[in-house]
Amino acid sequence: MRCTVCIVVVIFALALIGATAVASTYSIPKEKVDAQKVYYGTAAGFEKAAQVSYEQVIKATPEYTEVKTKKIEPGTGRYWILLSQASERAVRAISQVGQETGYDFIAAQAYLGSLEPSIPAEDITSIVLDRVKDETKAKSEISFRDHDKKSDVKSKKAVARSVRDK
Repeated sequence: MRCTVCIVVVIFALALIGATAVASTYSIPKEKVDAQKVYYGTAAGFEKAAQVSYEQVIKATPEYTEVKTKKIEPGTGRYWILLSQASERAVRAISQVGQETGYDFIAAQAYLGSLEPSIPAEDITSIVLDRVKDETKAKSEISFRDHDKKSDVKSKKAVARSVRDK
């Protein structure tokens, strides 16, 4: 009987240790938090960390593409507006990926690895890039439909004018 109780206690202890290992909670001390490198989540406590190349995400935005293709001069108002919009689009995509995938903390690439002790993180740059491309595609389809509707309205007005003028 005593041996059975000991076995049950040992099994329970191992199960408890195993459950704790599966759901490790990480945190970053306040003095080591770099707010510029944290895109989603709370540094005070998280379980599933990810990292993303913010530069790659920015470069995938239509706003950044416009800056490059139209050779908009750095420092101009248009330049800063487009970069601000690119940044907003990137942060929005990162947040959406965090909400949809279960990553509760997303930071700049290599940030979590540079901490002591380092925190393991999965690179989700490709997932975020897909999100930016999907959002851009959806907006361009909406814009195209709106353009078609406006053209259709203009055509109908032109036909109505020509009928009226006759």
